[in-house]
Amino acid sequence: MENSRQAGKKADDDQESVVMPNKNGEKFLCFLPKVEIPKTEKPVIQQNTSSLILETEKRIKLKTPDELLEVLKDKCFLRQEGWWSYEFCYHKQLRQIHLEDEKVVQEFILGVYDVEATADFNQNLSDISTLKDPRSKDASQRYHAHSYTNGTTCDLTNQPRETEVRFVCSEPRAMISSITELSTCKYALTVQGPMLCKHPLFQEERPQWQSINCNVLPKDYKEPNLEDNSFQDKKIAMVTEIDHPSKMDSEEYAT
Repeated sequence: MENSRQAGKKADDDQESVVMPNKNGEKFLCFLPKVEIPKTEKPVIQQNTSSLILETEKRIKLKTPDELLEVLKDKCFLRQEGWWSYEFCYHKQLRQIHLEDEKVVQEFILGVYDVEATADFNQNLSDISTLKDPRSKDASQRYHAHSYTNGTTCDLTNQPRETEVRFVCSEPRAMISSITELSTCKYALTVQGPMLCKHPLFQEERPQWQSINCNVLPKDYKEPNLEDNSFQDKKIAMVTEIDHPSKMDSEEYAT
């Protein structure tokens, strides 16, 4: 990269440029976007969605994730995976059941909605804070979690089964998208739906686009050679010893 003050689009002071060819072999001098630094000499920090929403909340009261999820009240969802089916009823319970002729013949309670455990789980988080699911294919996928505890006692641990129910933003309808066993008799159930999509924090962050301006270069243009002999002929002097510490003796690069 090199600084340039070519004709056409002129580079600002300290703006970097790079020579780039197109598919036809024509060369262009392209000016890279400049990162602005305020007078305080602190780097500009681009606001992410989280900080933007926090500032917006000061002016406009947004609905919390729990308020947006209230539309699921009194609703149940069913998902079948092989032998087992999973029935989730919002703010009630999660069941693992086996059905025969539409009748439940085997049942395990994987958790009952626990208000206190949910509050404890989110005690260090604000109403609009989120977590990131490390198992999600999309690393930016956010979820809001509820705790379901005191399920059927597990034979292997002798402890009640429990589940973390994760609500994610996804169109077009609400449904159970997955269930996994995180550890013995401890589960994670993901419920997707459009409810949280109304909250900006659960929407995917969009990248910021920058324009790159390019000027065509003459056909005979040659890029500077960093290994040019004239560069090698320059001598560099090094300070190896200071005889008089009281004097600020120094040597500079030869020019």
